[in-house]
Amino acid sequence: MAEISISFDRMEHIVTVFGSFDENLKIIEKELDVRIADRDSELKISGDPENINWAGRTIQGLISLAEKGEAIDERNVRYVMELVRKGHDDKIGQLAKDVICITAKGKPIKAKTLGQKKYVEAINDNTVTLGIGPAGTGKTYLAVAAAVAAFRANTVNRIILTRPAVEAGERLGFLPGDLQSRVDPYLRPLYDALFEMLGPDNYNKYLERGNIEVAPLAYMRGRTLDDSFIILDEAQNTSREQMKMFLTRLGFGSKVVITGDVTQIDLPADKTSGLKEAMRVLAGVEDVGICKLTGADVVRHVLVQRIIEAYEKYESKKNTSPIPAPPSGGRRRY
Repeated sequence: MAEISISFDRMEHIVTVFGSFDENLKIIEKELDVRIADRDSELKISGDPENINWAGRTIQGLISLAEKGEAIDERNVRYVMELVRKGHDDKIGQLAKDVICITAKGKPIKAKTLGQKKYVEAINDNTVTLGIGPAGTGKTYLAVAAAVAAFRANTVNRIILTRPAVEAGERLGFLPGDLQSRVDPYLRPLYDALFEMLGPDNYNKYLERGNIEVAPLAYMRGRTLDDSFIILDEAQNTSREQMKMFLTRLGFGSKVVITGDVTQIDLPADKTSGLKEAMRVLAGVEDVGICKLTGADVVRHVLVQRIIEAYEKYESKKNTSPIPAPPSGGRRRY
């Protein structure tokens, strides 16, 4: 059994890295099968040589994040550990850069993974950005953060939120109330993010003034949207006609972000997803960014990432399973 030591200078950073009741260290110990002890301003890590090397580099990476004021939780620990295993230690420092916007309560919104960082850069660098990835990767949340940042900087005059109401077949007339109350259930994730970032007073003020607009995708037809930041959420449930219609609404001074998860398409089997087609059609088009997030970019509960990975393995196994041959000497019956 081998052992290495890590010395540290500032106790507050170590407390941050350790977590409550040393919960972060326990994750490293369990995942890498090592023992970590705190002795005389040093951490002693013992175990298999390769594992203690990974553990030491993980802790050093977490300390570098703590020195930059980052909070350390289970998600940080697991993500930094994964970067270390892949030899990407040099990229850990990028996780603490570039605040997208500040919430109403003063919380800075930042990209939490390298995939999210590329996604935010794509939004900033392109007029139209497609963000594709599984649930929990921050596609919608970061898009709303970028919209609020652009609105506060007076880059745009409006934030427009839209989403296909597949469950109601885009026919919202039978629901009670006005257009706002009919479409609310479908756009709740966007509302929640806006409410958090703007605060209740500003949110309601901008909504009344028309600076924030919410509308089902069907109501976008025939409009030209200038000086706006437009977010199309759940775009995997658009038809090819709806997607083309939406993309051609783009006006001068506007920016569009389209988010979706191509593994969760609720359209009838005979309909092509507008998002999947747009990914093929727009690949290589100037000023259009296509960013694909993965399970590694999930920032919800760690179990969400495990569920996504389990489904991916299941689907992969199902798609590669050979079709059983008919019984020898007989005919296949249908």
